[in-house]
Amino acid sequence: MERKPGSIGVPIKDVELRLIDDDGNVVGVGEKGEIQIKGPNVMKGYWNMPEATAKAIDEDGWFSSGDIGTVDDDGYYFIVDRKKEMIIRGGYNVYPREIEEVLYEHPAIKEAAVIGIPHDDLGEEVVAVVSLKDGESATPDEIKAFAKEQVAPGPRISKIIDDLPKARPKEIYSSVESKLRPTPAPTGPADRRARQ
Repeated sequence: MERKPGSIGVPIKDVELRLIDDDGNVVGVGEKGEIQIKGPNVMKGYWNMPEATAKAIDEDGWFSSGDIGTVDDDGYYFIVDRKKEMIIRGGYNVYPREIEEVLYEHPAIKEAAVIGIPHDDLGEEVVAVVSLKDGESATPDEIKAFAKEQVAPGPRISKIIDDLPKARPKEIYSSVESKLRPTPAPTGPADRRARQ
């Protein structure tokens, strides 16, 4: 069997794979969708957890992996991201890993994480959080522009911090959330004095 860089391969004997969209429709070659698996190697369900089982395995025996992937013309599957880490910005699905891979190509970036933060109009906004290599420099605007040249949509906000937490994405979000929140404008004399 041929190997393809970055691919998880083709389904093994007696196992079927497919990709579905958010509405449960099977998607085609090159399109992104959640990887579903069906075969004798798939579990029958979670022990004493019928609701979790019903959520993970449909009535036809397809198990939803939680992985977002693509398939090529030769039937090779590629994992793109985790479904629960997907950001939905204004109805558009944004896959953090895709943007992170672009950010890692920047010569100054040591670590990168892309997260979604709540947004009143769009649902979520795309944020790149990076740390820089020793002796290197870059501005948040340079990082946004670099990503935007190679992937759309790129991050609308970027933050540089010393070190990224190693858990994802909740811990990263908590570590930068206060820095991302806009400071409310002063409302009166006492409020203005308190902020000085």
